[in-house]
Amino acid sequence: MTGGAGFIGSHLCDALLGRGQAVVAVDDFSLGSLENVRHLATEPRFRLEEMDILDYPRFSALVRAVKPETVFHLAANSDIASSQADPGLDLGRTFQTTFNTLAAMREAECRQIVFSSSSAIYGEAQGPIDENCAPLFPVSHYGAAKLAGEAFISSFAHNYGFRGWIIRFPNVVGERATHGVIFDFINRLKANPAELKVLGNGRQNKPYLYVADLVEALLFIWGQAGEGLNYFNVGVESRTRVSEIASMVIEEMGLQARVLFGEGDRGWVGDVPEFDYVLAKVRALGWKAKRTSNEAVRLAIRRLLGKESG
Repeated sequence: MTGGAGFIGSHLCDALLGRGQAVVAVDDFSLGSLENVRHLATEPRFRLEEMDILDYPRFSALVRAVKPETVFHLAANSDIASSQADPGLDLGRTFQTTFNTLAAMREAECRQIVFSSSSAIYGEAQGPIDENCAPLFPVSHYGAAKLAGEAFISSFAHNYGFRGWIIRFPNVVGERATHGVIFDFINRLKANPAELKVLGNGRQNKPYLYVADLVEALLFIWGQAGEGLNYFNVGVESRTRVSEIASMVIEEMGLQARVLFGEGDRGWVGDVPEFDYVLAKVRALGWKAKRTSNEAVRLAIRRLLGKESG
């Protein structure tokens, strides 16, 4: 697994080990943290390699030595706002890591990849987004790099007999997060409990999926979708406004903070102010999230604050 010490990757490590699988996790710790997987240090079926996937000779040698049955590729620059000033960040950390993973798998004759894609590939597509017919015009470098990664998984499937499971994430929340709206709000209020500055007008409206539900979806789709190339939107039907998240964070922290909204309908260049998924395809496969968007947000806040254990 790439990105195995990251927010989502560490939860996926837990789930795979819980199913009796052996896991070799690779992470360069640019966003991941040793703390996320420290509890797995004595687990005999878990191995952690600190490694940069962009160091191709070293990474490909590891893949050849391990020869995994399936590669879960989660490594990426998942902080969309940070790459606006440096588009090379996503070229390397989000796209080149994907290409290097595919190339190393080909050399090692590994043929199964589960890929963490994103709603960002759709850009500002209007209305509920159906994965079978929505336009694909990203507005962020991150979305462009994820879309390029999907394209290369498709070409490797057609040229070299790979099987791919492409999962298009919405906004994912939960404990071990390294960035994102909840993480940012909590840290801003810790620094200044009297007021909370919000990027944008607070009317941004998106579906939020709890990390445990996402991991369950990943494993379910991997086990149930049997095409050579499988691609799915994953999420919830409900959505949550940024203003609602601000209110929930303030409430859970027991504060009376004043909320200062910014101007405009988005928080940064490349942000998509609202989107909504059509989930008919994953529903037909048999999966549905356990929590609504608001429930996911509330639980994530409580767990990031240590008010509720995982």
